[in-house]
Amino acid sequence: MGWRGILGFEYGIVQAPLGPDISGPELVAAVANAGAIGFLRAPDWETPDYLRELIRKTRTLTDKPFGVAVVLAFPHEENIKAILAEKVGVLQVSWGDVKEELVQEAHSAGVKVVPQVGSFEEAKKAIDVGVDAIIVQGREAGGHVIGQDGLISLLPRVVDLVGDRNIPVIAAGGIVDERGYVAAFALGAQGICLGTRFVATEESYAHPTYKRKLIELDETEYTTVFGRARWPAPHRALETPFFKDWKSLPAHESEINQPLIGHSTINGMVIGGFTRPLTSGSHRISRGAEKEIRRFSGTVPNRTTTGDIESMVMFAGEGVGLIKEILPAAEVVKRLVEGAKLLIHQQFGGLKSKEEVA
Repeated sequence: MGWRGILGFEYGIVQAPLGPDISGPELVAAVANAGAIGFLRAPDWETPDYLRELIRKTRTLTDKPFGVAVVLAFPHEENIKAILAEKVGVLQVSWGDVKEELVQEAHSAGVKVVPQVGSFEEAKKAIDVGVDAIIVQGREAGGHVIGQDGLISLLPRVVDLVGDRNIPVIAAGGIVDERGYVAAFALGAQGICLGTRFVATEESYAHPTYKRKLIELDETEYTTVFGRARWPAPHRALETPFFKDWKSLPAHESEINQPLIGHSTINGMVIGGFTRPLTSGSHRISRGAEKEIRRFSGTVPNRTTTGDIESMVMFAGEGVGLIKEILPAAEVVKRLVEGAKLLIHQQFGGLKSKEEVA
């Protein structure tokens, strides 16, 4: 069972990487301290020095292993070098093909590689290059969605594809409680990956209004309305009043030239009220500098965000209607494990195995 752990972790529970900086050191450390797998999200630009600082900050909060996630659709080579040099527990990659060379480099550094896939074909490619586990994301997931298939149909196909190889399959998409955990087991998964449930925790870096909306609202939609100019990928977001008014946005419209609705400090830190510069390659990144947020931007509000928060995108998976309160991350992990054990005992405790029947 997944609560016996995967990839050397105590439990088969994964906190999804939450961008751009919602899963910061505090959340990742809390998840790791609870025995689950937490992921920092690497910035979407090359900034290896800052990424090293994120990793080291997390290590001041936990002595347990954790991971860092990289979106391969953005510049990433220097960031990955930093991740491997820091020898984190797991490198998670998505939105791009994981290469055998990368897997070998990671293994040489003692780092496990776990891609997130959204199709049977992607899973096959990942297996062929020797990855350590696979996260299978269904269309039910919040945020950017990499595939078109629902989890209940895709997951068992990937499980069958893996067969008896020692590659744990982790289910992602719409899972928020012990019932989803047990359902994933029934489909053959050895673990689960949760995003929206961990956004709605005390330690997540999400704006309080974003967290509150995850409790108040229970409908999401698969859409392409937000962030078309920067990352024109399908995504699942909360059906806020703003989104309902604009969900039929014409295809030629994007955040470009839209009204300014707020500001946010992304992947940054203001020191003494001044910005601290960071040079990475040919790009000078001003850490702590405010990012302008325009209408239809794909940037979710974090704790620093100001402006018209309720008109900003709020990513969420289909299971959001089952989230009723903001909890500490450790309590989320505890309820998942204890709840799944109890549910299996109550619902299936009287069933006999094939061996007992024989």
